[in-house]
Amino acid sequence: MNDLKSKFLEVYSALKSELLHDPAFEFTDVSRQWVERMLDYNVPGGKLNRGLSVIDSYQLLKDGKELTDEEIFLASALGWCIEWLQAYFLVLDDIMDNSQTRRGQPCWYRLPKIGMIAVNDGIVLRNHIPRILKKHFRGKPYYVDLLDLFNEVEFQTACGQMIDLITTLEGEKDLSKYSIPLHHRIVQYKTAYYSFYLPVACALLMAGENLENHIDVKNVLIEMGTYFQVQDDYLDCFGHPDVIGKIGTDIEDYKCSWLVVKAMELSNEEQKKLLHENYGKEDPTSVAKVKELYNTLNLQGVFEEYESKSYEKLISSIEAHPSKAVQAVLKSFLAKIYKRQK
Repeated sequence: MNDLKSKFLEVYSALKSELLHDPAFEFTDVSRQWVERMLDYNVPGGKLNRGLSVIDSYQLLKDGKELTDEEIFLASALGWCIEWLQAYFLVLDDIMDNSQTRRGQPCWYRLPKIGMIAVNDGIVLRNHIPRILKKHFRGKPYYVDLLDLFNEVEFQTACGQMIDLITTLEGEKDLSKYSIPLHHRIVQYKTAYYSFYLPVACALLMAGENLENHIDVKNVLIEMGTYFQVQDDYLDCFGHPDVIGKIGTDIEDYKCSWLVVKAMELSNEEQKKLLHENYGKEDPTSVAKVKELYNTLNLQGVFEEYESKSYEKLISSIEAHPSKAVQAVLKSFLAKIYKRQK
């Protein structure tokens, strides 16, 4: 695995070098240094799970056969396109959320002399994706399908972000609007398509498959993405900041979190009143009251039950798939997230 990760990082360097010498733009030393610093700060810093999953999935679809150097390069390039997409979303997301830190360091827009130039940097990141695809996939029979896939998933993610943002509008706070269907809808569009479906869809296209024939695979991956986000909501409140790498702020941010939806379902009138009065306030006393109510309602137990039911449901959906290779891809994804702590 470490060997694969080092090969993956080598491909990042190769792609970065190509982009910094893209003939479509006449770079100056200053602009080239700017883009290089921006890329190094925002693209390769995370866990790289989405990108590495393209290579894993492709290898499993090839029944575990040894991949050629070209196959490793191409699968890595697609993986990096997903990491570029993620970086573009995060740079802009941090500005919208007025966030302080990302991956244990200050958000890009908070650095001296960056500020709102970060908006354009996000746009540059987004535009690098078709440049990479054109250079390395233009001659492939699935090139148009790849472009379609990235365009569609980006659109779905942007719409998911929109419903998340307009749901938490200041001055229109109403917890009774929050429901499990709304939570699932936000999660499906904002996270599940690009984090779960996109890496597998890239691998399927590379393996010569038609995505139209794999709607069931898409559905399982969207379910998995929903389960992943519920875990995320749970860890935001109950995870340890040292382990998850950030301080959870869902309560302060009035997020449509799975926990608050469950709390509303399980609360009596008095407890609902407490939630209405304290949820979405920066004040540490209010946050503590909400967390105390979560404990009173035993949301940790409710989550554990949800987790085991989701796991059983996902396993039975996966095992119903006729292809053993596809089953292996989906099981490998599930294994990475089941009972995770961060």
